[in-house]
Amino acid sequence: MGKSQETFSKKEKEKKRLKKRQEKAMKREERKANATGGGLDEMMAYVDEYGNIVDEPVDLTKKKKVKASSIQIGVPRRDDEDFDPVLEGRLAFFKEDKGYGFIKDLNSDEKYFVHINNMMEEIRENDKVNFEIEKGPRGMNAIRVKKWVKKEPKVIEPEAVDEEKGAGEEE
Repeated sequence: MGKSQETFSKKEKEKKRLKKRQEKAMKREERKANATGGGLDEMMAYVDEYGNIVDEPVDLTKKKKVKASSIQIGVPRRDDEDFDPVLEGRLAFFKEDKGYGFIKDLNSDEKYFVHINNMMEEIRENDKVNFEIEKGPRGMNAIRVKKWVKKEPKVIEPEAVDEEKGAGEEE
């Protein structure tokens, strides 16, 4: 008589497979019992005119008419703004032996590269400067760099205004 071909480990593996099949069948039965039904209609979603997902179909009779000429394709044009190309900053770092440095913009805290050839006068580190920027090969560069001159608002003295009126009345 021959020995049985089934070993202990084969029997254990077979038991595990049967157990998994039974668990899977039980889960399937639970899902069928707890199913709400509805089918495809329950799964449908619709998009309204504003791009929001809604449950009910959108009423197409209430749709607004849009003229094709009012649709703007691309980036909208900007109105001409009063842009002052002269920026104010502080020379944060300057290496005199190499002839370059960096200016830190006072308004935006951006740093711009500056070369000694773009300086209009001698400037030292931590001096306040006025400058313009242009696109360079590695980013924005400061050009036409000058020492900062604070712009004083024009003040008209009241005496000067009175004299002008008086001169006009005499004639």
